[in-house]
Amino acid sequence: MSTDTGTRDRILQAAARLLADSGGAPVSTRAVCAAAGVGAPTLYHHFGDKDGLLDAVVAYGFERYLAEKRARPSTGDPVEDLRRGWDAHVEFGLAQPAFYALMHGAGRRADAAEEGYRILLETTEAVARAGRLRVPVKTAADMVHAGSVGVTLKLIDDSGAAPELSARTREAILAAIADTDQVEERPSSVSAMAIALASALEGRAPHTLSEAEAAMLREWLTRVAVE
Repeated sequence: MSTDTGTRDRILQAAARLLADSGGAPVSTRAVCAAAGVGAPTLYHHFGDKDGLLDAVVAYGFERYLAEKRARPSTGDPVEDLRRGWDAHVEFGLAQPAFYALMHGAGRRADAAEEGYRILLETTEAVARAGRLRVPVKTAADMVHAGSVGVTLKLIDDSGAAPELSARTREAILAAIADTDQVEERPSSVSAMAIALASALEGRAPHTLSEAEAAMLREWLTRVAVE
């Protein structure tokens, strides 16, 4: 590791540490410089300004979250995987509230956040392929994402929130998007079959179909899926 890279990492780690210990209070660049043992010009050299530093801290925070997400093995049940993913998301936010609030602040979406969403989409697609999804894949993933983020921010902001808020919201959303009780991997309805087939065809349309025919098939499946 070069001296320049080592200095940047030291500043980043100092900022992350101060943010984690801040309890939500603002962290000044002066405090970061003091903690990292550098002058302001060095900080600005690496990050441009305070916003640049905060963007880098957001990316750092998401990487920590993704490291845990990547390491989590599948349970073999995609719906249960969604359930455990939700719980892990909320637990991370409550353990790192200042990080989480910054990570999900307006205008700050690190590249790592996109990977986190892709992992959620993959899990949701697995539910679809099992014939257990009630709504289109992206709709389901967006509902899980919005619900888990909203619940986490609510729990961070409101210490008086009901302890069962996360579990109840999670189960309500899962029940709305998936067949949570089904054990066998067979579609439970015509719409579920359409969603399963649409997911299976995503990026893998049969060569016997023209591009126009494949597009028409996807449109038909989408119509059936929302009935």
